Amino acid sequence: MTSRDAILAAVRRQLPQSSPLPELDGHWISYPDPLAQFASVLEMIGGRCIRVPVESEIARELISLPQFTSAKQVLSLVPGVVTGTVSMDLIDDPHKLFDVDFAILPGGIAVAENAAVWVSDEKVKHRVIYFLCQHLALVVQYSDLVDNLYQAYERLKVTSSPYGGFIAGPSKTADIEQSLVIGAHGPRSMTVFIVG
Repeated sequence: MTSRDAILAAVRRQLPQSSPLPELDGHWISYPDPLAQFASVLEMIGGRCIRVPVESEIARELISLPQFTSAKQVLSLVPGVVTGTVSMDLIDDPHKLFDVDFAILPGGIAVAENAAVWVSDEKVKHRVIYFLCQHLALVVQYSDLVDNLYQAYERLKVTSSPYGGFIAGPSKTADIEQSLVIGAHGPRSMTVFIVG
């Protein structure tokens, strides 16, 4: 027996017993007020949630955000909110988005249990903008707010777009001496506008 075979045989003897997969028809977490849960969790992880009755009210709320009022380069891909100073249609190289201070982008499904928002490149030409901008605002319809990830995945059509993922709060890391750093490798702030 070669040393390779001996090592593989020893590994095979130590394999854990396989466990049956969990049932997926159980009772999933739900909240009496999913919006309050979403806002609470988002605030806890460094973000902010603002509810507005209609999208046109977002412009009024943006004026109260210092991140927006001090921004020189603003990109808005949500019609009727604000007119940005950067046009995604005119940018062919995503590297040119490096200096976007504030981006207002469409969000998909919002999940109350972890304050994650589904984003995709369906309406966004350069998906890197979700991570390059200094400050991120996502616009989500109230009807797209669900209690838990199970409900979110029931609604998602992952084959409809080549890219998609959940974003929860601003960029953060606690790798260095377990000290939390906000904005380490992505947006320094995240605001989610819930419309309706």
